[in-house]
Amino acid sequence: MNLPNAITVGRIAAAPFIGVLPFFPSSTIRYSAFALYVIAAVTDYVDGHLARTRNSVTDTGRLLDPLADKLLLFATLIPMSILMAGRANWMAPLLDRSGEASHFAFMTPVGSVPLPWWVVLIIVSREVFMMLFRQAAARRGHVISAIGPAKWKTAFQSLWVGSAFFWFGAQTIANERGWDSTAWHAFAEFNGTVGALAMVTAVVLTLYSLWLYVRQYARVFAGQTR
Repeated sequence: MNLPNAITVGRIAAAPFIGVLPFFPSSTIRYSAFALYVIAAVTDYVDGHLARTRNSVTDTGRLLDPLADKLLLFATLIPMSILMAGRANWMAPLLDRSGEASHFAFMTPVGSVPLPWWVVLIIVSREVFMMLFRQAAARRGHVISAIGPAKWKTAFQSLWVGSAFFWFGAQTIANERGWDSTAWHAFAEFNGTVGALAMVTAVVLTLYSLWLYVRQYARVFAGQTR
């Protein structure tokens, strides 16, 4: 197993921890989840870069990399959709020592911004569709490479998820230490605004890049050449 594939395997191994750690009511553990996510997001770029520059792209890597991406996607969306939507009462014993579920929606100057279910649906549906779309195109001899808007989508999605995971830890430590100052609220609104805007931008780019893919490669399925 070469180095890029080993890094990818590491991301796969980290995904379950990234998905589980945010549910523990400890700022240290939640910050650990944030740190793991940052490492996974950075190595997602690193392993691909190494594979290309070292000419070590393998069939195993082509199989493992998309798997790692999908696992990381679900590992982040699951805790985000539960914690940020404030619908985690069934997990109250894990989320809050007082027995009440916490609410981790983004705080912004215009109010709290949760993670709507339809955003999760758009993100997941697009990823599933593109996975099947790429596989179908590959069977016809066409490789669908990532386009610019899709790469920007990934960047803004990483910023959005990173802001959310950082917020889980920050809100927890604020609760632990009783922070309620003007400076704290200013920081919370800054982080929330960055996260909310990144989420909106990621959704827009998700739909736009999907439209570009379909427009560019639909001819593959009509029996035409590119």
